[in-house]
Amino acid sequence: MEGSTMAKATVVLRVAAISGSLRRGSANTGLIRAAKEISEESIPGMVIDHVDISDLPLLNTDMEVDGGFPPAVEAFRGRVRAADCFLFASPEYNYSISGPLKNALDWGSRPPNCWGDRAAATLSASGGSGGSRSMYHIRQVGVFLDIHFINKPELFIKAHQPPEKFDSDGNLIDPEIKEQLREMLLSLQAFTLRLQGKPASSEQ
Repeated sequence: MEGSTMAKATVVLRVAAISGSLRRGSANTGLIRAAKEISEESIPGMVIDHVDISDLPLLNTDMEVDGGFPPAVEAFRGRVRAADCFLFASPEYNYSISGPLKNALDWGSRPPNCWGDRAAATLSASGGSGGSRSMYHIRQVGVFLDIHFINKPELFIKAHQPPEKFDSDGNLIDPEIKEQLREMLLSLQAFTLRLQGKPASSEQ
């Protein structure tokens, strides 16, 4: 009995968290930092790995040689493969996905697809729509990539409207949004465990 309990307690999910903004002081990168802090403080069994995509070259299949990829792409794909699930935080650019994030999704999709059959959550800090249009476009791309997105909760943050939600460095300072982010991470954790056929944390 004790051994069984210990085995369940060792279930740890690794989340590959990707920001679609390369800007210094990005609120979306700040959301990933906040998610990492929240998971460390209050969500046992979840480890968030911030995967930096700033070194990825623009997709060019001429760079693929003998089935291999450029070093930065190989490293990125390895971290994607190592993940149990994904967290995408990205601004909305011209009603759609940011260029850096789309580039990362495309590099990860090159055969063999690194994204397939895993859970994901999306959130955005952006302008008037809160990034909702870009989030639905990410879901559309995820259909082909075989990514399974949680449906609720949704988190579209109107970053430039009062009250202030982020400080000048992009750090999340709004306690209500922090709690909403925590609920999203718990939903992602539960859905990922369900996809993997493992007991939810409440059963552990």
